[in-house]
Amino acid sequence: MRLRALVATLAAALALTVAPTAAAGPDPVSAARAAETAPAAPAAFTHPGVLVSASQLDFVRSRVQAGAQPWKGAYDQMMASSYASLTRTPKPRAIVECGSSSNPNNGCTDERQDAVAAYTQALAWYLTRDARHARKAIEIMDAWSAVIKDHTNSNAPLQTGWAGSSWPRAAELVKHTYTGGWPNAGRFATMLRNVYLPEVSGGAALTKNGNWELIMTEAAMGIAVHLDDRAAYDKAVATYLGRVPAYLYLASDGSTPKPPPDSSIDTRDEIVKYWQGQSTFADGISQETCRDFGHTGWGIAAAVHTAETSRIQGQDLYPQVSERLRHALGFHTKYENGTAVPSWLCGGTVKKGLGAVTEVGYNALHHRLGIGMTNTGTYTEGRRPAGTDNYFVSWETLTHAGNPN
Repeated sequence: MRLRALVATLAAALALTVAPTAAAGPDPVSAARAAETAPAAPAAFTHPGVLVSASQLDFVRSRVQAGAQPWKGAYDQMMASSYASLTRTPKPRAIVECGSSSNPNNGCTDERQDAVAAYTQALAWYLTRDARHARKAIEIMDAWSAVIKDHTNSNAPLQTGWAGSSWPRAAELVKHTYTGGWPNAGRFATMLRNVYLPEVSGGAALTKNGNWELIMTEAAMGIAVHLDDRAAYDKAVATYLGRVPAYLYLASDGSTPKPPPDSSIDTRDEIVKYWQGQSTFADGISQETCRDFGHTGWGIAAAVHTAETSRIQGQDLYPQVSERLRHALGFHTKYENGTAVPSWLCGGTVKKGLGAVTEVGYNALHHRLGIGMTNTGTYTEGRRPAGTDNYFVSWETLTHAGNPN
C-alpha cells in the first residue's frame, strides 16, 4: 500500500498542467493501476469505518475542545443547525416516492434530511459525549427502520443512494461507540440490507449521468461495511473502479473518454453525446461538466467518499484514482475561482456551483499525499466552514480539514 501511494504521489508531481488534448499515448502508471487486481474486502472490517474513523474524530474532538479553527467554527455551525436539535421529530413513511427532480416528492426530502440528521446527531454524540444526541440518532433511525418498505418512481435509485450514504455513517458511530444500548440495531441493519442495498448495488444507473452510480456505490460500500458483508463490499469496489474512469477523464485514456462498463454507450458519437456534447477533452473534465458543476460536484464527492471509506478499511483505493481526483478537483475549482472559460469547453460557458464537496479530497490528496493543489486549496479554504447540502454531503470541514488520521 505504501509503494502504491508513493507511485501516486510521484505521478502527481510529474503530471502536466491541465490542457486540451485530442490524443495521447498510453501512460505506464495508469496502465499499471488498471492492471491491478481490485482489492478484496478486509478479513475484518474496521468500526466505526464509514467516511470517518474513531481516530479522525478523536483528532476533531481535541481541536474543538482547544477552540482551534477551522474546527471550532465548523462545530458551532453544525450544532446550531436544525439537524442537531434535540427536539427534531422524524417523518418516516413506508413508501418513499421520488420522480425526476424529486417530483413527486412523497417523503424524499424528509428521508434525506432525517438521514443527515441521524449522522449529525451521531457526530454530536461523539464530540460532546452527551448521550441525548446518541438517543436522538437512535430515535430517528428506529423510526425509519420500523416503517420503510420501498423507494419508487424514476429517482428511486438516486434517492436510495442519497439517504443510503448517510444512514450507515450514523449507524456506525452509534453502534460502535455508544454504550447505552440500541435494541433495534438489528432491525436497522435489516432495513439497510433489504430496502437499500438491492437498489444501490443493482447497476440500474449504468447509462444515467455518472453521479447516480457513484452516489449509489458510496451507499453500497457504506452499507457493506456496516453489515460486515464482504461480497457486497467487493461488488461496490468493482463497480467503483469501472465507473470512476468513465466519469473523470485523463489524457492517458486516449482521445475519447472511457464508456461506462457494460453499458450500450460505446461509439465516439455516443460518448460525446453522453458527455453533454463535449468533444475536446482535458485532464480532469467530467462527464457532467457541461451539464453543470453542481451535479459534477456530487459525483466527485461520492468518488472521494468511497475512496476514504476504503482507506479506513485498509483496502486503499486512492492510489488507483488519485490522479483523476486531483485533476478533477483542480479543473473545476480553477473556473470556480475565476479563470476565464475557454471556447473549447462547453461552448465557452459553464454553470458554476460546485458546492462544498472538496474538503475530503483536498485533505486526502494534499495533506496526506503531499500533492500540490493550489486551485483546490484556494477554493476549499475560502469557503470554510463547509456545512451540508441537505442530501449526502455534511460537515466536512469539521470532520476532514487538515485531519492527519
